[in-house]
Amino acid sequence: MLALPTTRRGYPPSTVLSVDPTADELAMKWRTDLASWAIPDEILSQVTTPPWIHPVAMFTVDGTIPDSKSHQIARAAASLGGSVLDIGSGGGRAAFALVPPAGTVIAVDRQQDMLDEFAEAAARRGVLHEEFLGDWPAVADGVPAADVVVCHHVAFNVPDILPFLQALNSHATKRVVLEMPFHHPLTHLNPLWKKFWDLDRPTEPTAADLFAIATALGFDAQLANWLDETWGKRVAMPEEERIKLARIRLCLSEDRDAELAAALIKQGDNQPRRVATLWWDVSA
Repeated sequence: MLALPTTRRGYPPSTVLSVDPTADELAMKWRTDLASWAIPDEILSQVTTPPWIHPVAMFTVDGTIPDSKSHQIARAAASLGGSVLDIGSGGGRAAFALVPPAGTVIAVDRQQDMLDEFAEAAARRGVLHEEFLGDWPAVADGVPAADVVVCHHVAFNVPDILPFLQALNSHATKRVVLEMPFHHPLTHLNPLWKKFWDLDRPTEPTAADLFAIATALGFDAQLANWLDETWGKRVAMPEEERIKLARIRLCLSEDRDAELAAALIKQGDNQPRRVATLWWDVSA
């Protein structure tokens, strides 16, 4: 039966999605929705520090890692002494949560300082490790496969999502596990963009959109939503650093720090956040 087209919010006006959209259609919407998060040039031109920064201090891993649904799902597929590949590893929280049973951890990240932190954390844990510098999937051909591939809090940074997911799938021998906020990770700043810039920010895409893409690719994907009680509390960041990061994200000047600090307190910036775990097993 011929599918009738239907318009979808966030899509270019000239484009429609069929009732049963293809992976390519869904991926185009994903790219369009992510593009809507671009900061207007008239605001961006006023800053000296790029707002899309990722401080290493936010991703350090020390001591016991609190368990989570994502860790449990990944650990269930990990082999004793086996391997885990962490894409967009940061300091390695997603990988080290699987040690044991995993005995080898492999990291891919675009920042060398993140990989350095990963290597140091692996050495402290006495686990075998490899690190690869670069963007995924551009470096995928030089990266070994692993029992489990994990990818935490990366997907919302990936406009070209189809080859990204396909490369995750091709590098796992057992399971792929992604974790992300259900909504874009900067959604919590939307009220502050309105307050300081009178700018309405997007609300899409969501983890549900990524689940639809994975399913359209033919993966037997599952999606679980849960509340992360540790959000904003995993790393002890000094208050002044937290305000500085929010100020940079919001493209504000230093003289707005006191006003921003008050707004963050009023909003409750470190509240638990709705998180999604997306996973599938790899066919033999």
